[in-house]
Amino acid sequence: MKRYIFVLSLALVSLLAHAADLAEMKIQADSAYARADYETAVKLYGTLAKQNATSDVCYNLGCAYYRLDDMAHSVLWFERALKLEPSDKDILTNLEMTRTKTIDKIIPQHEFILFTYFRAMTNWFSLRTWTIIALLSFVFMLVLLLLFWASDSIFARKCAFSSAVLLLLVCILSNVCALQQRNFKQTHTSGIIISPAVTVKSTPADNGNDLFVLHEGSKVEILDSSLKEWCEVSIADGKVGWIPKKSFDLI
Repeated sequence: MKRYIFVLSLALVSLLAHAADLAEMKIQADSAYARADYETAVKLYGTLAKQNATSDVCYNLGCAYYRLDDMAHSVLWFERALKLEPSDKDILTNLEMTRTKTIDKIIPQHEFILFTYFRAMTNWFSLRTWTIIALLSFVFMLVLLLLFWASDSIFARKCAFSSAVLLLLVCILSNVCALQQRNFKQTHTSGIIISPAVTVKSTPADNGNDLFVLHEGSKVEILDSSLKEWCEVSIADGKVGWIPKKSFDLI
């Protein structure tokens, strides 16, 4: 027993020391950014992101790269921050502003309006907030059902039952939105072009027909990544082709 306690104590001390190191590095990175030493800030935030890629760290990296006029990596890290915190308006605003600095102006295809509304609704709150809403609505639904069974008043029973049904719908909707956000965070099916320019090919080969050119900062959706060096991608306007894997980074 003493041995286990000793091992657990060592593990706890190690975790606390690691957390303290990360906190100190975050302070150093923030200080470097504040004094306009953006290259140092990028290095420190990058190290932090490898160990604990929170939305704040990703957002700060996007800001630092923007100050260095590296729009490709700025878009990449803002996208990663938005993936972790899709309800954050500051991240979305900075991402949209950075996109205006990129070369390619891709007009997205129209999608079914209900999909657009559902995506917007999903991003109203964070994953944690949706989870809390789901739990609270479920608990209050149970309380109202108990009130429904215990009350002798017809009016009170009707109100309790109607409210319980409404809370059930809220609980279901919250769970759906939470699952949608969780799946979005866990999947990596899109990327950002980081090469200055890449020619999209009709086949996964250098001698394939040239289809169009994408420049740094453009977003691609990954369709097929089974090959070693090539990946089939699509862009928002529906065009499809093959690009080298080294030309983009996953979001």
